[in-house]
Amino acid sequence: MEITPEMLTQLNTFTRRELTADEVYIFRVRLCDNEIDRDGERFSLDALETMKELFLGKTGIFDHNPSGEKQSARIFMTEIVTDDTITTRAGEAYTSLCAYAYMVKTAGNEDLIREIDGGIKKEVSVAVSAGSKTCSICGRERRLSPCTHVFGEEYGGKYCHTVLSQITDAYEWSFVAVPAQRNAGVTKHYGENHMDSKSAELSHELEQCKKMLHEAEKSVRRDVMQLQFCCGGAVGKAFSRITSQMNIKELLEFKEELLVLQDKKAEPQLSVKSKNNGCDDSVSSFFTR
Repeated sequence: MEITPEMLTQLNTFTRRELTADEVYIFRVRLCDNEIDRDGERFSLDALETMKELFLGKTGIFDHNPSGEKQSARIFMTEIVTDDTITTRAGEAYTSLCAYAYMVKTAGNEDLIREIDGGIKKEVSVAVSAGSKTCSICGRERRLSPCTHVFGEEYGGKYCHTVLSQITDAYEWSFVAVPAQRNAGVTKHYGENHMDSKSAELSHELEQCKKMLHEAEKSVRRDVMQLQFCCGGAVGKAFSRITSQMNIKELLEFKEELLVLQDKKAEPQLSVKSKNNGCDDSVSSFFTR
């Protein structure tokens, strides 16, 4: 990365003496974004703006270990980057908080620099304090007034998740193996606010695949609910919550077991068995609304 005079000026506000371009190694990192993460949470746009200021000067460590000897880098510049070509699962333009971090070149961190350049040390995670965690469907505060909406389910076409906002503090950022935020990590290019056409095309295809997988999961989950009902099992909120945590492979295996059980239950009732494998039309229509 080309180190500009402006970068050095900003960087040197955090040093005891002025460092030269030859003394420092600089890299760009995407700290977090407004996409729904692996934990079913996302940062609001206001939260990203707040963290843009809070992360200035924050240190980078490993695996959120607060030991001083684990300090590896420090953030000296931050920016909010919006890509209008990508839409998040929550329906917003994809927006990320990016930062520029520096390390003083020493014999002790030569290997780390090579690992960053080589893409080995890449994924990062942030440690912050959020004052508000609300349900994306009803807006209720999850910690103070829990609601009945289930993470991962859709209500009126809206995907249920938790919105993090009112960020009160940013503690640190860490290199980790598996971050909660799928896109967080060291990036290659400086100052680019858009992807090239090939990357945009691949991203679009990936989003289409994710949507197809999501629809397939919903369809199989409905089948499982229907089969569970036909086999005499409970299909209340508890069962719905259990199936919402299953992936497509687990759902298909569960469906197969229920089909076997249904066939066994229907064997002595051949006289009333219908084309719906023992379920009457009223039950079938109830679960496919």
